[in-house]
Amino acid sequence: MNLFSAIAWSQTYEVEGYVYDKANQKPLESVMIYDKVKGLLTETDTSGYFTFETSKKQLTLVFYGFEFEIVERVINAETDSNLVINIETLSQELSEVQITARNEKVFELNRLKDTEGTAIYAGKKTEVVQVDQSMANLATNNARQIYSQVVGLNIYQNDDAGLQLNIGGRGLNPNRTSNFNTRQNGYDISADVLGYPESYYTPASEGLQQIQIVRGAASLQYGTQFGGLVNFVMKKPNPNKNLEVITRNTGGSFGLYTNFTSFSGTKDNWSYYAYANYKRGDGFRPNSEYESINVFSHVGYQFNEKTKLTGEVTYLNYLAQQAGGLTDAMFDEDPFQSNRERNWFEVNWLLYNLEFSHEFSEQTNFTFNFFGLKAQRNALGFRTNRVNQIDPNQERDLIASDFNNFGFEARLLNKYTLLNKDATFLIGTKFYNSNNQEQQGAGSDGFGADFSFQNEAFPAYPNQSVFDLPNTNVALFGENIFYISDKLSVTPGFRLEYIKTESDGFFRRINTDAAGNVIDDQTIEDQRSFERSFVLLGMGLSYKLNKQVEMYANISENYRSVTFSDINISNPAFAVNPDITDEEGFTTDVGFRGNYKNFISYDANIFALSYQRRIGFVQKVLNDNRVISERGNVGDALIYGVESLVDFNLKKILSLGSEYGLNFFVNTSFINSEYTQSQQSGIEGNKVEFVPDLNFKTGLRFAYLDFAASMQYTYLSSQFTDASNSVESSLSGVIGELPQYDVLDFSFSYRYQNFKLETGVNNLLNEKYFTRRATGYPGPGIIPSAPRNWFATLEIKF
Repeated sequence: MNLFSAIAWSQTYEVEGYVYDKANQKPLESVMIYDKVKGLLTETDTSGYFTFETSKKQLTLVFYGFEFEIVERVINAETDSNLVINIETLSQELSEVQITARNEKVFELNRLKDTEGTAIYAGKKTEVVQVDQSMANLATNNARQIYSQVVGLNIYQNDDAGLQLNIGGRGLNPNRTSNFNTRQNGYDISADVLGYPESYYTPASEGLQQIQIVRGAASLQYGTQFGGLVNFVMKKPNPNKNLEVITRNTGGSFGLYTNFTSFSGTKDNWSYYAYANYKRGDGFRPNSEYESINVFSHVGYQFNEKTKLTGEVTYLNYLAQQAGGLTDAMFDEDPFQSNRERNWFEVNWLLYNLEFSHEFSEQTNFTFNFFGLKAQRNALGFRTNRVNQIDPNQERDLIASDFNNFGFEARLLNKYTLLNKDATFLIGTKFYNSNNQEQQGAGSDGFGADFSFQNEAFPAYPNQSVFDLPNTNVALFGENIFYISDKLSVTPGFRLEYIKTESDGFFRRINTDAAGNVIDDQTIEDQRSFERSFVLLGMGLSYKLNKQVEMYANISENYRSVTFSDINISNPAFAVNPDITDEEGFTTDVGFRGNYKNFISYDANIFALSYQRRIGFVQKVLNDNRVISERGNVGDALIYGVESLVDFNLKKILSLGSEYGLNFFVNTSFINSEYTQSQQSGIEGNKVEFVPDLNFKTGLRFAYLDFAASMQYTYLSSQFTDASNSVESSLSGVIGELPQYDVLDFSFSYRYQNFKLETGVNNLLNEKYFTRRATGYPGPGIIPSAPRNWFATLEIKF
């Protein structure tokens, strides 16, 4: 077998090959290949394959595989062509230096290949965060740090425990990541993909291997969302041990304590990975305590080399007290005050998935996922559009939601030859069904987390409703990579969608006089059904000049359903336009990316996002001269900009020794936006909400043997929160400008044998800022971000 080839070109040799487990001749993934003098060169992929370029004719290669013996091999890059690299299972303890070498990756952010499993990513803008290599505060899912190298992301930074993920970008509302299709190991995890696409559950970062992000071009394969895909990839079972245990305990500011304990192993044809994650804390404001438990379990059975069955179950429960929102005046007076002590939020989340995968041949793979969710979300508290009003300690507003959904997704990927050229075809189908219930009414007049309705005790409570919200979605999708030449590929695709959303229930309209006496009480039945079918089209282009440079371009249509949940819930902070309807449009990217001989990794692109009937907030004057915020279809909008990420491997640039690591990255987005058409007065020509002109992040990472340190700086310019471009805030604090802010973070780690210590200081300069004006829970109003805080984590591996 020809496993190595070297091609001389301008004094450069290209080396490629495969690495196998000596015991069973299986290809080994993530084996790192080092030049003994210069350091890390590359690592193997899932097929055991690796490739790199070198200007040296003769060099010593060192092969590091986790839990495998170290292999050194002297090769002649010009003549050696028949070497087979077999490595044996480790039979002795590793030194600290070897452990450091095994865990080193040159760049923290990578990209997806043209095909991965049964998915196609050719020509798309993709980003992969290597979470297991991150120096972020994983114990609290610190999104500002974890996603620091993902371009253009706008993040709500108000949750110091990381219980929810709030990311957007390119003018997309970050609220609960609702403008992305969120998945875990490839299956949906949001409340309702169509009717309520918000993510109340976020996987524990300590259990993640990587986070895959595909921008709007993901709409064809994964769903119609403008943001694209966020896929959390969990850690894999240890293939070389019957049992591996990792436990991590974290303490920090504001009473923070977390424990993360995982179990992993492989025995014969069985494999498993499971963890339990507990969190509690007091929060950085009064009335903001929280407690959560998250359990994840994965079990796999390998029938043979080609067929595998896996099952996964995830459970999350958390209860958090909500400190409430602030007005601008309250924030200026004391950003960490709270005048709400009876507001609570509870989530119960149960996810399940069964995956069957089969390899028909080396060219044809098939996967089938059956997944589902059974969950509840309860929000309880005193809400008013004047958030500085003192709580009168009367009955509280209670919103209870039950989410019950299931679905399946089947995918077939086939690599074939067309006119003597390689090609890859993907066809897939998805069925999704949900039957959700939502109820709003009077909660108790007490102080605790009592999530029971008290409508009979408070019959005149004005906000009462009960609705069933069934949804059905059927989709057929496909893409095909046509390799026109060795360098150029074209990937057209389509998605055929059928969507039916329904709303069946009633609400009570109760009016009282100034003394609180009921003068009108109506029960209004409300049944709606919205059925539509449409086709989304897209195309991607990729031109690979050489191993270091790829040019890419894509354009894909997008679509986002309006949610009946938004229509049926009564919120004192804003009104909903009864004619609100779906959004549609397209996204496009043109850019270039690559990795120049491991000196530098880069990705720069221009993008455009076009909306029709964009949903947002406008300020309206009523007949009685009251000014309200109304949520509805504001108009058509165009968002465009330039994004770039450059990561310098200073270790290689400065020719530092193999015991060192040194990287410096710069992540920059310049974005402009405009409402191009609107039937609402005063909107056309305005800027779009949630679009900072400048989104800048930079960081430095240093390592020496078992010690590592990281510094990160984040800056976002000011941004609007409504289409009216209001600078002055409303009485509720919901509408108004988000001022510019900058944050500096430091973190350190040290490893000794089976122990690892991590510590850091977030918001080192103690910036007082906010990134969010909440329209509902956890507000309404300004939700401050955390002041300076520290954490320390001790990890022990058995």
